[in-house]
Amino acid sequence: MPLHIEDYAMIGDCHTAALVGRNGSIDWLCLPRFDSASTFGALLGTEEHGRWLLAPVDENATSTRRYDGDTFTLVTTWTTPDGEVEVTELMPHGDRRADLVRRVRGVRGVVDMHQELRIRFGYADAMPWVRQVPDKKGNALVAVAGPDAVVVRGPKLTSTDHAHVSKFTVGEGDTVDISMTWYPSHRPVPDRYSVQKGIRRTNRWWSDWLSASDVKKDSPYRDEVVRSLLILRALTHEDTGGIAAAATTSLPEQWGGVRNWDYRFVWLRDASATFEVLVSRGFSSQAESWRNWLLRAIAGDPSDVQIMYGLGGERELTELTIDSLPGYEGAGPVRKGNGAFTQYQGDIFGETMLALQKAREAGAKEDRFSWPLQRALLTFVEENWEREDHGMWEMRGPTQNFTHSRAMLWAALDCGVRAVRHHDLDGPADRWEQLRDRIRDDIEANGFDRKRNTYVQYYGSEHVDATLLQLAQIGYIGHNDPRMLGTVAAIEEELLEGGLLLRYRTEHSNDNLPAGEHPFLACSFWLVEQYALSHRLSDAITLMDRLVGFCNDVGMLSEEFDTEQNRHVGNTPQALSHLGLVRAAGAIEFAQNNGSKGRLASVSEGTSGP
Repeated sequence: MPLHIEDYAMIGDCHTAALVGRNGSIDWLCLPRFDSASTFGALLGTEEHGRWLLAPVDENATSTRRYDGDTFTLVTTWTTPDGEVEVTELMPHGDRRADLVRRVRGVRGVVDMHQELRIRFGYADAMPWVRQVPDKKGNALVAVAGPDAVVVRGPKLTSTDHAHVSKFTVGEGDTVDISMTWYPSHRPVPDRYSVQKGIRRTNRWWSDWLSASDVKKDSPYRDEVVRSLLILRALTHEDTGGIAAAATTSLPEQWGGVRNWDYRFVWLRDASATFEVLVSRGFSSQAESWRNWLLRAIAGDPSDVQIMYGLGGERELTELTIDSLPGYEGAGPVRKGNGAFTQYQGDIFGETMLALQKAREAGAKEDRFSWPLQRALLTFVEENWEREDHGMWEMRGPTQNFTHSRAMLWAALDCGVRAVRHHDLDGPADRWEQLRDRIRDDIEANGFDRKRNTYVQYYGSEHVDATLLQLAQIGYIGHNDPRMLGTVAAIEEELLEGGLLLRYRTEHSNDNLPAGEHPFLACSFWLVEQYALSHRLSDAITLMDRLVGFCNDVGMLSEEFDTEQNRHVGNTPQALSHLGLVRAAGAIEFAQNNGSKGRLASVSEGTSGP
């Protein structure tokens, strides 16, 4: 059985990532990209579905773990009655290879170590052919199945019961290096990896990257913010610039249920919000790279714009069931691909335009391609603004006029107006402004319940959802506007469960799925932000302290949280949760520094309120 989700730590090389359990087992790794088929898939089954265990032979050994400073080099200290060892694990960065390194160093005494390797390519559908090969400096084992191959070097592994195992002893001062390298099976076996050089270079790269941040040492929640920024960078594919929503697929939102989705893709909404957070924290140099990914992905007919793409901008993300994996704690089906890519969600036009506006403000220059494409998007908005959609939460039921989606279309047009009037770009600003104001009138007439003083989930609905908290974030309305405060009160009344926010009440929504899910962490961070910027700083800090307390021992958050069992739920690490954390911390810092003197500038500063 896999461990609890919060018992895993991530190591990664900005191309893919591995999840390492507290027990020393790597239970999830897809090679060579986040969205490749799994090589180790025990996370969604058992050890028979692939894992790589490295731990003391003594089953009663205890461990503590941490990252080596502000990096993704994981250091686990194992203690037994006979001694202590330190295991350093990382996926080296910058070598244009797919390597995983595990170094065991003796700290004191003597520790007997055990290694168990079960390679299962293709989501555990391909048992590899394994052989020992000559190696100048030690032992090498090669496993091949179809297009995939890995070479493992370190203590000699022997075959037993469809696994390869080894035992070795580490004394004080000893160092044992183990490495695994993936490569296309039609190519020669790669050379042995230089472990010491790779560790130094990788740690330096992470530290250099973080040095661009403007996070101060005395900033509120500094450690949690820094780790969140690092996670967001680790989920960003280095070659393409695409930002994965999470490193996993099919970790359930409902124990034993069917709400299991593949999150190893780039949602325009999540990636746009991640980009805005990174730029707001000092990483403006990345504006050009991410903007170029976005423009490549959405290039073409605006009517073909999707809510999500592959890491390289791939458009075909057909959802399939993986029968070779039984699912996390039996929650099936396991899925690859995501059928929501075919949905129409109007809010993505606002998300995209807001992010591109942030890129302009960060210094990215418009060219003959970028601004005409944005104008084409706005033309599509002009022609389709009254179209119903599936909403941000990807409802798999009937389309609706979602209030949040309509507000994001308002934001898209507002960005167009600002681009012309503030950045001297060409475009029909007067026409866009007139339509922007018409959309506002439409929202106020149909998306606002005057009797209850609250915006509603969709036109004609009696209920709210957490996306309405974003109306103030985008500048549609002020955080202290009576209508926003009324909406917050309705959200608190309807969506709080165990002190945390649900996305929406599944029992009130026709999403074509069984009712029931857990509080969505990003939504609670949005509530922190709203509290902080509407003179409820004490409430903001109380909720924030609780939320950061859900981070596991190495600072990771999943998608949701089970307040009854105190467990992480859903795919991990979840970009939306971590960017929500960074935003919420920034709002608290602003409120602490400014009190009632002002408000945090929104993307659409100066346009809030009718």
